[in-house]
Amino acid sequence: MEITLFLLIALALLLGGVIGSFVPMVPAGLLSIGGIVVYWWSTGYVTPGPLVLVGFVAVGLVVVAVDYLAGAMAAKAGGASTLSSLAGAVVGFLLFFVLGPVGIVLGITATVFALELYRGRASNESLRAAGYALIGTLGSSVMQFVLTLSMLVAFLVVLVI
Repeated sequence: MEITLFLLIALALLLGGVIGSFVPMVPAGLLSIGGIVVYWWSTGYVTPGPLVLVGFVAVGLVVVAVDYLAGAMAAKAGGASTLSSLAGAVVGFLLFFVLGPVGIVLGITATVFALELYRGRASNESLRAAGYALIGTLGSSVMQFVLTLSMLVAFLVVLVI
């Protein structure tokens, strides 16, 4: 295995995907796919092979889906309205720039709770919806981390084989 500029770029993108799994608005799955595709292109479309490439892209697309859907799906499962889920995501995103990761947690939880109360739901139901939204968001980050890290490790294995 020869270390080339393209290999370094691919590894940087894959590592960016892993790190980006915990940073809002960073497309972790797309970064990881980008790393694989850059290396594949640099090898003349040889490594990884077509079947392995499809597997990498599929896992990357699952990461994208988890990123965009998990929090909202969890909030809906907890009984939150679509409006509450979306508003929580927007407030969490904005508070990230003020309070960092704590802003995400506070923004999502407090917004969903407050809006569900405003909609006339009981406090225990509103708290349940807020808890589900929070768990979905945190779970999404963990799932993205596991999947992007598995892509990085699998890529390294493909390079060694």
